[in-house]
Amino acid sequence: MDTPSSDQDQTPAEEPKATTADPAKRKRLLLIFAIVLAVIAICYFLYDTLVLSKRVSTDNAYVAAETAQVMPLVSGQVIEVAVGDTQNVKRGDVLMRLDDSDQQIAVAQAEADLAGAERRYGQTAATGDALQAQVDARSAEIGTARAQLLVAQGNLERAQTDYRRRQALVAAGAVSGDEVTAATNALRTARANIVVAQAGIAQATATRASALEDRAANTALTHGTTQATAPEVLTARAKLRQAKLDLSRTVVRAPIDGIISQRNVQIGQRLAPGTAAMAIVPVDKLYVNANYKEGQLQHVRIGQHATLTSDLHGGDVVYHGRVVGLAGGTGASSALIPAQNATGNWIKVVQRLPVRIALDSKELRDHPLRVGLSMNAEIDISDAR
Repeated sequence: MDTPSSDQDQTPAEEPKATTADPAKRKRLLLIFAIVLAVIAICYFLYDTLVLSKRVSTDNAYVAAETAQVMPLVSGQVIEVAVGDTQNVKRGDVLMRLDDSDQQIAVAQAEADLAGAERRYGQTAATGDALQAQVDARSAEIGTARAQLLVAQGNLERAQTDYRRRQALVAAGAVSGDEVTAATNALRTARANIVVAQAGIAQATATRASALEDRAANTALTHGTTQATAPEVLTARAKLRQAKLDLSRTVVRAPIDGIISQRNVQIGQRLAPGTAAMAIVPVDKLYVNANYKEGQLQHVRIGQHATLTSDLHGGDVVYHGRVVGLAGGTGASSALIPAQNATGNWIKVVQRLPVRIALDSKELRDHPLRVGLSMNAEIDISDAR
């Protein structure tokens, strides 16, 4: 009976020791937990100050490119389409061909026009030599007419002398009436010949002046030019070059390297100039439009470096880029119907501004992207100035 009672007496003595130990243990645990929280807070503060504050990131970013639209510059029927969607092409590769029958005829016509222009220039130059010969001939005619005038003047003087002599002998009856009449007629004829000679000189002078004008007009057509530099020849040659250019444009070639997309042309279709036939996406010259919140752009500058990851390749593939520009307006300002904030129920909405980030072409070749894919962009603003 003594033993059990002693055991019962010892149990109440041990309970206070356990009660005293539990608060001390809890206090140590709370202290450790507080220290851990403090360390975590300090680490986060340091990380935010030294790392996060030097970077701005967004997942509202998408791949874009300066897509090349392929469209014919001449009209014609499509007779061949050499490529299809998703096909890789190099600059200069043939994409499609148009029927060139009309352009072939235009080239032949332009060649004929050029030959005609060169021939007309040669005829004009030859005509100039002929007109010069006519001027020389008219000058000779003037000399002949003047000589005839001198002869007529001599004949007039002789006729006047003979007439006066006959008149002086009429009173003495030394000459007959027929001789006087003949002398009178000779005098009249000599005077008429003077008028004819003078008219001949005037006509020859006028003819020579006309020939000079014709020669001057012809010279104006060829002065300072050769057959190669004559305006009509240059015009015909330009038309020939245009015809040949139109002929070459019936073969549509790739303007850049890239991948064919949006092909909407078929064989037999007739295309007008400027009709969009297909597009080429330059997959090695892609960029990213990262839409940052306006509060993140305070320290973003052109030239800053950026790191990007894509949903396509995952976080293991990191792209390195550089900020090349900030858009001139937010997406909302460029909307077809911009938001009107003049009403009384206006609520401020944080706006986003597109930031263009150029990507490294080598990284794009190693890990290709496509237009429209989502990206995660992070810009290093530690060098903001």
